[in-house]
Amino acid sequence: MTTIHLYGIPNCDTVKKSRLWFADQGEDVQFLDFKKQGLDAATLAQWAEQLGVDALLNRRGTTWRKLSDAEQASASESAGAQALMLAHTSLIKRPVVRIEREGQAPQWTLGYVPDQWQALLGS
Repeated sequence: MTTIHLYGIPNCDTVKKSRLWFADQGEDVQFLDFKKQGLDAATLAQWAEQLGVDALLNRRGTTWRKLSDAEQASASESAGAQALMLAHTSLIKRPVVRIEREGQAPQWTLGYVPDQWQALLGS
């Protein structure tokens, strides 16, 4: 049995494309909207551990550009970057995907990566 959790925000184009890809593969995905449902520090810390805080932090979007120089500078440390992402969830690259297969450790991906998903799903 495989469980797929896809974390993101519904109006994000990459999230939409990712959800469509899984649907086209016939995969049931548990979607979690971290903009509406919120995101706790423990979950974000787990993502940072699995994926890397630098990979998670979207420094290319408008939310990043709107931050002050001091706020941007605080992202040079992992704790500061995580605090910014908790305060501004739009700073998190999307989607974050966790694929759990029975008897195996969860596997994590970031962004739209259908080749990786296909390999992880064994299809």
